[in-house]
Parts: sequence; C-alpha cells; structure tokens
Amino acid sequence: MVNDTEFVDTVVIGGGQAGLAIGAELARQGRAFVILDAERRVGDAWRSRWDSLRLNTPARFDGLPGLPFPGDRLAFPSKDEVASYLEDYAAVHGLPVRTGVRVDRVRREGDRFVTSAGGNRWESHNVVVATGGCQVPKVPEIADRLGGDIVQLHSSDYRNPAQLPAGPVLVVGVGNSGAEIARDTVSSHETLIAGTPSAQPPVRPTRMNARFVYPVFRFIGLHVLTTANPIGRNAVAKFHTAPLIRTKVADLVAEGVQVVPRVTGVEDGRPAFADGTRGEVSSVIWCTGYRDDFRWIDLPAFDDDGEPRQHRGVVESVPGLYFLGLEFLYALFSATLPGLGRDARYLAKRMRPPSDVQLTAVQASAGGRTERVR
Repeated sequence: MVNDTEFVDTVVIGGGQAGLAIGAELARQGRAFVILDAERRVGDAWRSRWDSLRLNTPARFDGLPGLPFPGDRLAFPSKDEVASYLEDYAAVHGLPVRTGVRVDRVRREGDRFVTSAGGNRWESHNVVVATGGCQVPKVPEIADRLGGDIVQLHSSDYRNPAQLPAGPVLVVGVGNSGAEIARDTVSSHETLIAGTPSAQPPVRPTRMNARFVYPVFRFIGLHVLTTANPIGRNAVAKFHTAPLIRTKVADLVAEGVQVVPRVTGVEDGRPAFADGTRGEVSSVIWCTGYRDDFRWIDLPAFDDDGEPRQHRGVVESVPGLYFLGLEFLYALFSATLPGLGRDARYLAKRMRPPSDVQLTAVQASAGGRTERVR
C-alpha cells in the first residue's frame, strides 16, 4: 500500500560522498530534490568499516565541493573522521537527506521516473544512482564448503581482532583491504594471507609524500588515467584491483604474516592452496571485494553483464537517468573523494532542466500542488 507520493525534480539514491556531492550541485542550481539513503545516519557506511581504516589520500584532497576537509591537511583521515565530515557536509549545505530509506525499485510511468521504498514513492524528472561501488559483498562459492567450525567474515563485517576466535586467521585477497586487515590481525593472531598482490608503487602515505608526491598522483588519477584516452582505457583493462598504498607485502612479512598461494578449493573442510597445501585455520576473512547489483532498477539501461551503459554517468538510452561514484566512471579517481567533485559537476551541467510541460504535469498529478523538497 502506498503511503505517500512526493513530486520533485530529481531523486538521488545514495547519501554517501557521491550523493552528497551531486546534492550540493543540485542545490546550487535551485532544483527541488531529495537524497534517499538506506543507512540510519549520514556517514554510517564509513562508521561500519574496520576500526583502524584510514584514507590513502591526504585531507588536502579529500574535501567535497564547497567544504574543505577539516584539520591537518597533510594527515590521512580515519574512517570516523570521514563519516563526521560527510555528516557536517550535509548539514552545512542543508541537503535534504532522508535516512533509513532503502529503495527497492525505480521504473518509468509515462514521462516520469517512479522511485519506491516500501510504501513510499517519489515521482521525478531525473534520477541519480549514487550507491557507489561497495554494494554487495562478493564471496567465492567455496566458502559454503568450509568446515562449520571455521568463523567466516567478509571485510565489510570485520571490525577488529576481538571478533575472531583463538587460532590462525586466513585473509583471502592481497588488495588494500586484505593487507590492512592482515596487519591488524597479526598483532593478536597467527595470520596467513592468500592471493596475488596487486601493484605496489614505491610510495607510502607520509606527510612528505602528501606534500610533494600525492599532487602528482592526483593529477595522473584525474587527468591521465581516464576513459578519454588509450592510456586510461588500457589501465582499466589491465588493473582490476587498486595498487597497495599503505601496507606492502614486505611490511606484512616483516610483521609475521605468512604469505601463501591463492585458495583453489577445499580439502576436508579446510582451504586448499595452489601449491597443494591446506590451511589449518580457525577463521577466514574474505577480502574479495564487492559486486554491483542494479536489479532493482527496472529500466533498459544495462548491458548483458548487468553493467550500466553510460558515458561519464549519462545514460543516453534512458534520458534523465544518471550514475555517479562508480569505479572508473571516467577516471581512476572517480569513485574517491578527490574525484567525485568533478564528476558531480559534469553531471549537474548535463542534467535535464525542469520543463514547463513537466512541471504542469506534476502539479496536475499532485492535485494542483507541487511539493518541493530542499
């Protein structure tokens, strides 16, 4: 049963950094819009990550348009500092974020989009999907075949070593999440890490590098490694995981982490490795990434693999539908705080303006009134 219908120019789905960035641009344009977010509080997606998580970019590059990141500009913010910043950003800009709203369907009715969440619905001229890249945790099928006595967590559920039982820990995946979590658990548990390391550039998140080296990286990540040139397109095809920034494999070895080959199967309820050995472990942490899930969008906007058919976030086959915050939407840094501002400005400039015809239709559907959410 539908409880209420609101009529706005634009619905933004997702109240993380991507949704807030486009929200600030829409507010500058004077549009009537609403931001819908499933979390209880702005920034909760960051608060729920593991306790020791820090950004790999300095605060000087982590601010969204209109509000610099506070504090030491050469420091690397913690996840709780990011969460607080996002909450402050929404408040400073007066953004209309509706928390605790999980969208279950987006479809078209006539010339308008209809976004529904439980018994509530919004009709709009435009929809921006800003749910980001961390949507559905990805865990390999072999997880179901591990012994029932092994505690299993995805990196999205890991907070600190106190969650883990006594005994060895296997971290699966040698990306940034896996390396950071293995470094965290080895302080209290024998720790193994399995997988093939991603690239390891000879740069660490230090104050000196934040001052002199990171500006170069930022330029490359925003202006060189883009979908607009062959170098960027080749990078997309070649690199499927981000390079190790804060913790290198040598750091893990130095702190006592045992690096083992990739997991290829299960033997007697235990993870089996590519070299024929198996791990006698009491817990496994799957640092195996996430997958997109857009099945709730009932629109012809996706290819055979379920990926959006878009150019820089604009879906030409469905006018009025946009994506923001996806990995490599346009550049290497598109899904990060340093890159979201530019992508948000690009979309806002290309978003369909409200028309007199559309406004009249909305007023008629609303019984002569137009609800404007600001």
